[in-house]
Amino acid sequence: MSPSHSMSPHRTRIKICGLTQEADVDAAVHAGADAIGFVLYPHSPRSVSPERAGELARRLPCFVTPVLLFVNASPEFIAQGTEAVPQALLQFHGDETPDDCLSAGRPYIRAARIAPGPTGAGFDLLKYALDFASAQAILLDTHVTGYGGSGQCFDWTAFPWSHPQLNASSRLVLSGGLDAANVIDGITQVRPWAVDVSSGVEARAPDGAVIKGSKDAARMSAFVAAVRAADAQLFRPS
Repeated sequence: MSPSHSMSPHRTRIKICGLTQEADVDAAVHAGADAIGFVLYPHSPRSVSPERAGELARRLPCFVTPVLLFVNASPEFIAQGTEAVPQALLQFHGDETPDDCLSAGRPYIRAARIAPGPTGAGFDLLKYALDFASAQAILLDTHVTGYGGSGQCFDWTAFPWSHPQLNASSRLVLSGGLDAANVIDGITQVRPWAVDVSSGVEARAPDGAVIKGSKDAARMSAFVAAVRAADAQLFRPS
């Protein structure tokens, strides 16, 4: 699909996910994040408890949205999360059905996990978007072992982003392997409403390994700057 499809330009919203520390939350807000994601999935290295998510979310100023990420969680655990962070938007990242998502009784985002490489084109994204029509947004992530924070991208050319059933510019959140180096290409190709980053802004060990759950303030600022550069390209008269 050509990146030249026609969509109204807008300021791309930014979600930074997988935060676990107060200083990182403050740095993400300072960098310009619109939403902060807290992973309530015990098997994730970025996991926090509902109580800890509540502590961190209370640091957020007005108009920065907390997002609670769940993976095949019980209704009781979801309720613990929403009680701790009552203003949160929910994100379902596992095998939840539309009814499962609706039963939480809260606005939600549904993650679509798309395989990397050529097999990703076999994912029926149009049907998925229709099945989860009740979701506020469909978050496009890369399908890997585990859930989220893979550092891998799927094929951004595999889907018809201008299709009205996808409504990319108001309903899609691009995720999966984004960082400051590639997010401009992702935005100009997909034209999503928002982008979501986790591993791409995490701190690095001396050997270059990602320190999962620990964010890097400079990487977050560089990511936000790259998103704004992409927006400037899209707004620029041709």
